[in-house]
Amino acid sequence: MKITGLLVLKCNPEGTDPVILANATDVSHFGYFQRSSVREFIVFVGRTVAKRTPPGQRQSVQHEEYKVHSYSRNGLCVVGFMDDHYPVRSAFSLLNQLLDEYQKNFGDSWRTVQADSTQPWPYLNEALTKFQDPAEADKLLKIQRELDETKIILHKTIDSVLARGERLDSLVEKSSDLSAASQVIFFFFFVLNGQ
Repeated sequence: MKITGLLVLKCNPEGTDPVILANATDVSHFGYFQRSSVREFIVFVGRTVAKRTPPGQRQSVQHEEYKVHSYSRNGLCVVGFMDDHYPVRSAFSLLNQLLDEYQKNFGDSWRTVQADSTQPWPYLNEALTKFQDPAEADKLLKIQRELDETKIILHKTIDSVLARGERLDSLVEKSSDLSAASQVIFFFFFVLNGQ
């Protein structure tokens, strides 16, 4: 999962090309001589997608093994270039965070900008690095990943408690600690789970 580029653009309602307010790219996985062409391609596609994203809408465009995600809100549009494996939910969560952060940092000063900005926005470069892991952008994904890890640990622990070749259902049958009703409930759930 890889994020190649993030752009923040001012969308002009009169149909002219959007103005780039901030731009961050990571083209290190491309060959040295391809990098400038890839950056130009990111700017071109980013501007085109931003221009065609209706206000208040999110959209994704597939190109080979890459997806371009965009989110337009209140005249601003954020565009992200991710590989095909980056979760869509995490991508849009990231774009939403970037829009919020940009508006918090710059207020309405971007509305008067008429030409592409060459000034770097440090937060965008940090986000490009930090959010390479989709779990950083999507808290639910992060929680799900932690739950999966906990579940694996629990399974390993239960398996290690059981003696070699012994099954949980045979232990329940032998147990004098469980009432007959508890044993019936266990076997009922055991059958329901298809074990």
